[in-house]
Amino acid sequence: MGPVTSPERPTSVRPVEYKGEPLDGERGPGLGCFRFQVVLLVVLIILTPLTVAWGWPVQVSVILLFATLLLLLFAGQTVIFLLRLVAADRRSRRVPRSASARRTVGMLEDEASADADPDGATPSPTDEPGSAEPQAPTSDAH
Repeated sequence: MGPVTSPERPTSVRPVEYKGEPLDGERGPGLGCFRFQVVLLVVLIILTPLTVAWGWPVQVSVILLFATLLLLLFAGQTVIFLLRLVAADRRSRRVPRSASARRTVGMLEDEASADADPDGATPSPTDEPGSAEPQAPTSDAH
């Protein structure tokens, strides 16, 4: 029998990686940073075309245009990071609905890696007693 796991941290949940390391929400940008970026982006999107209509110098319009594009890049990266945080949080909370629930692919992989022989061979699911699921009867009548 494999190790007993707690429902708070199932073995099938692996840490989500970000830039080669486990994702840590405290190290990246937060929601406040994202809100600031969005507000500044809205201001620049409105102001940039108005500078042309108001006849401001071309250099000012060009600078505002490049600032808008640069801010779009940063806001997009922040959105991606925040979405990965949400996905990692949801994944860490996921547990089977009941004790009789079918095992997930991740659980099967974890069991296979935990039960692997020292020479690297993995046992087949039918090697364990009671692991075979009952097959539904098939009929040839159409």
